[in-house]
Amino acid sequence: MRFIKLLTLLLFCSNAISVQNLLAQEKFTLSGYVKDISSGETLIGANVFYNSDEGMTGTVTNLYGFYSLTLPKGTYKIDYNYIGYETVSREVVLDKDISLNIELGESALMLDQDVVITGRKEDENVSSADVGKVALEVSKLKTLPAFMGEVDVLKSIQLLPGVQASGEGNAGFYVRGGGADQNLILLDDATVYNTGHLFGFFSVFNADALKNTTIIKGGMPAQYGGRLSSVLDVTMKEGNNKRFQADGGIGLIASRLTLQGPIQKNKSSFILSGRRTYISELAQPQINKTDFAGSGYYFYDLNAKVNYIFSDKDRVYLSGYFGRDVFTFSNGDRDFATNIPWGNATGTLRWNHLFNDKMFMNTTAVYNSYNFKFGVDVQDFKVEYFSGIRDYSLKVDFDYFPTVRHKVKFGVNYTWHKFSPSRLEANVQGTDVEPVVEINKAHEFAAYIQDEWDITGRLKVNVGLRAALFAQVGPYDFTYNSDSTTTFNEGEHVKSYPAIEPRMNFRYRITDAASLKGSVTYNTQFIHLVTNSASTLPTDTWLPSSKLIRPQRAWQYSLGWFQNLKQNKYEASVELFYKQLFNQIDYTETYVPTGPPTKLENNFVFGNGRAYGAEFFVKKRLGKFNGWLGYTISRSERIFEGNDLEGDEDLAFFENQPINDGKWFVSSFDRPHDISLALNYEISPKLILSGVWVFASGQAITVPKEIAFIDNKLITLYGDRNSYRIAPYHRMDLSLTYKPQQKKERRFKSEFNASIYNVYNRRNIYYIYFDSAFEDTTDDEIDNPDTFKNTAVAVSLFPIIPSITWNFSF
Repeated sequence: MRFIKLLTLLLFCSNAISVQNLLAQEKFTLSGYVKDISSGETLIGANVFYNSDEGMTGTVTNLYGFYSLTLPKGTYKIDYNYIGYETVSREVVLDKDISLNIELGESALMLDQDVVITGRKEDENVSSADVGKVALEVSKLKTLPAFMGEVDVLKSIQLLPGVQASGEGNAGFYVRGGGADQNLILLDDATVYNTGHLFGFFSVFNADALKNTTIIKGGMPAQYGGRLSSVLDVTMKEGNNKRFQADGGIGLIASRLTLQGPIQKNKSSFILSGRRTYISELAQPQINKTDFAGSGYYFYDLNAKVNYIFSDKDRVYLSGYFGRDVFTFSNGDRDFATNIPWGNATGTLRWNHLFNDKMFMNTTAVYNSYNFKFGVDVQDFKVEYFSGIRDYSLKVDFDYFPTVRHKVKFGVNYTWHKFSPSRLEANVQGTDVEPVVEINKAHEFAAYIQDEWDITGRLKVNVGLRAALFAQVGPYDFTYNSDSTTTFNEGEHVKSYPAIEPRMNFRYRITDAASLKGSVTYNTQFIHLVTNSASTLPTDTWLPSSKLIRPQRAWQYSLGWFQNLKQNKYEASVELFYKQLFNQIDYTETYVPTGPPTKLENNFVFGNGRAYGAEFFVKKRLGKFNGWLGYTISRSERIFEGNDLEGDEDLAFFENQPINDGKWFVSSFDRPHDISLALNYEISPKLILSGVWVFASGQAITVPKEIAFIDNKLITLYGDRNSYRIAPYHRMDLSLTYKPQQKKERRFKSEFNASIYNVYNRRNIYYIYFDSAFEDTTDDEIDNPDTFKNTAVAVSLFPIIPSITWNFSF
């Protein structure tokens, strides 16, 4: 409570000082939008700065390219810049409020060894108050080695310190010891619940359709909530509103095509982007020679967006995403067929409104869903299993710029959740069997306020407060004492969980090239993904907080030293973090996924956790040779002691079983050592060589320690939870990008990218299974324990894999 009171006091003081400063002298506001000169796309995070007594001072554009500077009356030289673009300077006589839109053009000299072209303040690494925030450049990602030629945003963020891959070739990721479900993943403000194609080996994000990608590992601002570990905020392109443009690529397993252009020049535009794999068709001749003959698989994505500019005060956007994986198998001889589709769908309707030069509003309506279906048809028997989640959301966010030292953001949002953990339907010989259905519904509300306050030239803070409320409603059956059930009808209130979440980041500038940064955040997570897998699979089920399931909660503390070297050409940082986790969820040790159907939440146990570590990062930003090296040393641990649930008398009956005899154990997300090296070298204007090397400690797993025969039955006895660690994971990838020399006046451009995944053919372990058998026996000896052998078998998936992709644009 003391921390919350301190934050409230800081927010009050910061705004009181703002009002006092406004009254002290005559001030005016310079505002507008910063855009790309060739496409009309607004530029997120573009810098708008002027030279003051304290050095370069100013602001950055918001998520919609808008900026606002309130300054004393006078004449100013304002610089506008963005990564890969030429800086534009304007002299402004500020004797009244001025609206000024700026268009920036791309720089042809960005990779020149001696030319400094940046898309941010050169010292942003040390000057910003952001903690654990990294913005990814999609253009740079396209030069890195890509798995099977498919550029993947999620695999690229795994190269950052503090972010670990969930498995070999997998797009899932863990952040600072948290689980896969503790990452908030947004696409145009819509939550993406399952991010993987092909069981997680490819992400659902088509890089050609993306405008901006930002990950926040720590110091989560108050505008975000609902998850404990991180935010991955992905924004789609708006579409070129100046001319028609087509981009695409043809690879070994998939092709993609993006079309964009003006509907009404400089007023309205569209973008349509599609991707589809044909790996099954190419492999079909070989598949037909195996036991999997008759099977097929493909995935596809479709991104679409349109926007209309009514005026500088009003803009409307409509965007959507639809993606599906489809696996089929049929065997005519056995009269057997199965169909397994799964995927995401999102839709976002957004209205930007500018009340005045200082107040910007964004209103967003969002629909998103994730569905998984499994259908089997065997002779006269048909069965379908379905699970999914569906959300309807409405949010209003405000950006307020009272002075150049303050950027205030506040807003409210509401989400209606509908969970379908399981629905089972069957038909036997033409007769429908009564379906088995489980439905959960809930309301989620939130309101927040935050202020980025530049107190002095050295000290900057971002203080915020978020209030949330989660309310479960019926239909719901609450079973207790094993034989008693309370039924809640449709819409009837079941249980509510309030949450107050303070957030604070700070930056103290030691010198012009060094700063100390820190953050303290408190987060609450109301929805949960409980899985036996190390990665996100399509069969995983989301569940809400309920009368039995408590919200997950976490405190996270970060402290880091940030240093720039050699006139900002090099960046370095060391960041420490500690995370306390409460109400963590796992299955009971006796849970069997293939056992008799039961209500899923009755198979859970609840405990706590902790994660801590240090992240080291060195980056060369400029020149023909650039890249970064990251190293993380960390631990992630859990404990399930089997104690009472927060002293709740309603749940006194509940047997919260211990795991691992109530002792601490490392989680399956634990990777004590993680190293990532990513390098780019411009051999010539035509050739770019890139390489990646990664190393990570092996995954912790639970293995049998003893196999016993009791009453002529085979009994497997397991060791401590996650007490065995498989061999470390390491791999090198290389790629070469060739850009043929083309005349500037030609619109058609193309490039070839050749990649080699796993260059030295490392056989990394994907999983281990145990092969149990009696050896060298006769029928009389079949039950002789001395002839029994249990062998651990390690399975590897990907050897060395070459690929080539042709990319084009016109």
